[in-house]
Amino acid sequence: YEEVEADRSALGQAVGVVVLSSLAAGIGGYHGRGGLLLGTVVALVGWYVWAYLAYWVGTRLFPESETRADHGELLRTVGFAAAPGIVRVVGVIDPLQWIAHLVAGVWTIAAMVVAVRQALDYKSTPRAAGVCLVAWVVQGFAVALLLWLFGAGA
Repeated sequence: YEEVEADRSALGQAVGVVVLSSLAAGIGGYHGRGGLLLGTVVALVGWYVWAYLAYWVGTRLFPESETRADHGELLRTVGFAAAPGIVRVVGVIDPLQWIAHLVAGVWTIAAMVVAVRQALDYKSTPRAAGVCLVAWVVQGFAVALLLWLFGAGA
């Protein structure tokens, strides 16, 4: 992740990983063509927003003395951390669907924590996990609020 963090030209590759991961989820979850397209767009927006939240939380609320980061560094590292999600394509085999999603989910969470730790130059993995948790909770509330405002939660 350290190389990706420093390589400003890797953003396009990070986007590609996020797209592949979301396509794998759509294929492995039988969401159809419409669900596949919508899921990919939602995954890209979610990745961008979550990376910003992690950046803000990590640099403003919980920085360590060595923390130096920008939004792009989080986008690149977190984008590559989405790679384990590609395993979800195995979900196309019905009896393996839940296993593929579970393995991909746990692996992705672990990769996200490591990516955040690297991008924020943390020495503490628990601090990175805390940043991830806070960013996920904030994003979850924001999504729930938007769904409620647009009547999708009813």
